[in-house]
Amino acid sequence: MTGSVFPRRRIGRTDLGVTPVAMGCWPIAGITSIDVTEADSLATVAAAVEAGINFFDTAYCYGYDGESERLVGRVLRPLRDQVVIATKGGIAWNEERKQVRDGRPATLLRQCDESLARLGVDVIDLHYLHGPDPSVPVAESAGAFRTLLDAGKIRSVGVSNFSLEQLREFHAECPISAFQPHYNMLQREIETAQLPWCIDNDVSTMVYWPLMKGLLAGKLPRDFQFDARDGRRKYPMFQGDEWEKNQDFLDRLRPIAAARNVSVAQVVVNWTIQRPGITVALCGAKRPDQIRDNAAAMNWMLSPAEIAAIDAAIAARGPVASRPAVR
Repeated sequence: MTGSVFPRRRIGRTDLGVTPVAMGCWPIAGITSIDVTEADSLATVAAAVEAGINFFDTAYCYGYDGESERLVGRVLRPLRDQVVIATKGGIAWNEERKQVRDGRPATLLRQCDESLARLGVDVIDLHYLHGPDPSVPVAESAGAFRTLLDAGKIRSVGVSNFSLEQLREFHAECPISAFQPHYNMLQREIETAQLPWCIDNDVSTMVYWPLMKGLLAGKLPRDFQFDARDGRRKYPMFQGDEWEKNQDFLDRLRPIAAARNVSVAQVVVNWTIQRPGITVALCGAKRPDQIRDNAAAMNWMLSPAEIAAIDAAIAARGPVASRPAVR
């Protein structure tokens, strides 16, 4: 285990301290990530612990039958007092393997019980509403999380993919400790409304896509051909002019990484966890080498001059075609 130069950060007003780099456990479910194996997935979770990460983020719908939660539980149960586990409810797969949002209290209570069983733990440290259900008032869903808190089944509450108004409405019914949106160097929409609200209300911001679904890791060449099974093919950031602009942007990050003798991914993650109001960068991984490299971003800090150079590159890149996605 290496030594982080970043102290652990508190989740909201709880006493839960987490590393600023967490492992996002969507890839190990193997739904949109290709060439995923059980052995690699178990080894990746174990490697994250060995690399100094203590925070793991999964969800009820990560896997058609809870595969991610089960894998996470297998590795982390013996280490329960050393790690913080987050999961999410409110989204599941139907018989046609389509995602369905269901924010009804009865569903949320049942899914939480199933997540506890899959993980093999007595309490979930941080439990999110994975996304608002347009057919259920946000306050009604929030009431279910209040029930789970009162029952001692969860230690803290989070929400994901919420608008500012939805954050306010949920928080009025059940205090929020964490907010999980997508965010990275090129997708910074939350800086306008949700992030300032979180800062003002002592709500931690745990961002997914810090590496823009792997694009900002800098390992995909310009002529890369995506496998037909690769879920990234449908996103604008991986197509046409957007792809070329993103590659130009990466070319400006590579000298910064080279001068530091670190990976481009580490530069991107390090920048992210230094951003005002950003508590944690959730780094998805399906192989041990990926999570080890991401974790190493906690062992050094970009200088003000390097951050200024990155910010100039971001400004030169210009507006990015982006679309929110539930994860």
